[in-house]
Amino acid sequence: MNPVKAYQLRLRRKRFLLRAWRKRKQLLGLSDKTKSIAPDDILLFSTVRNERVRLPFFLKYYRDMGINHFIIVDNESDDGTPDFLADQSDVSVWSAKGSYKRSRFGVDWLLWLQKKYAHGHWTLVVDADEFLVYPFCDTRPIQALTDWLDASSIRSFGTLVLDMYPKGTVGQTAYQPDQSPFEILQWFDTGNYTISKNSLYGNLWIQGGPRARVFFSDEPALAPALNKIPLVKWNRRYAYASSTHMLLPRGLNLVYDQWGGEKTSGCLLHAKFLDDFIDKAAEELERKEHYAASREYQGYAENLQKPPEIWCDQSEKYANWRQLEVLGLMSKGNWA
Repeated sequence: MNPVKAYQLRLRRKRFLLRAWRKRKQLLGLSDKTKSIAPDDILLFSTVRNERVRLPFFLKYYRDMGINHFIIVDNESDDGTPDFLADQSDVSVWSAKGSYKRSRFGVDWLLWLQKKYAHGHWTLVVDADEFLVYPFCDTRPIQALTDWLDASSIRSFGTLVLDMYPKGTVGQTAYQPDQSPFEILQWFDTGNYTISKNSLYGNLWIQGGPRARVFFSDEPALAPALNKIPLVKWNRRYAYASSTHMLLPRGLNLVYDQWGGEKTSGCLLHAKFLDDFIDKAAEELERKEHYAASREYQGYAENLQKPPEIWCDQSEKYANWRQLEVLGLMSKGNWA
């Protein structure tokens, strides 16, 4: 890389870390159980707002996977989310009363907590509606994956965000606490994905899927990014540059094989299109606290005069991770 650009990226990373240090003042500890974190624990970080109905299954899913401790920032929920989280023995929760947008969409808050608690740990950063699927996840805990990544000197693990949706109109089936969202959201798009490479950060930029097909059909280039790097062997010098789409140092973004082969990768099953989708989209459009003046939610609003039907004749019903590998949406790479 050009030495000038490399120097600029180092300065940018330091600015991100400085921002996080400043934003720490917005965090109020509600239930700090981090003293129970062991050296080899795998940690999950998340920022949430009004996710009380989703959290029971979310916590169970990741506990069963092998996550040892959850570090969660609550951004002004009013549905009982903070109290519920504080009652969990393996969850440390902070309240953040500042602007989600001005905290780089929660990244500054989490980055401070990662700097403080995650150094040397494998960390998973996901939203409350994102569920990691990786090779052999049906038979191997996440520590088997991180042990293999350690042995292979791999520091970061990439995923495709796979939007899941129902057959029929969105919202026709009510979601219940403790229920797997994928009892309702059983379908996904197998194709219509586009990939480009960010020349500065080196990461892939992926768009497409049902959100591009249904909500951004006229301007697919404005559809949300579907590339994420949620699993990282964290170091206090690291920083996410844009959500979990890309990191600094830029070498962490090389989660793909540059010479035509395959690297081990996974998917984040995205449970966005449940029965609360329309209300959440309307609220977030009014709040304007999301990326690019909530452009994503503007795209939703234009198509939400009535509950949308996302399913089409080319939709595929989800079975397991092996199906996703056959379809080329993830890969076990060299991990056997």
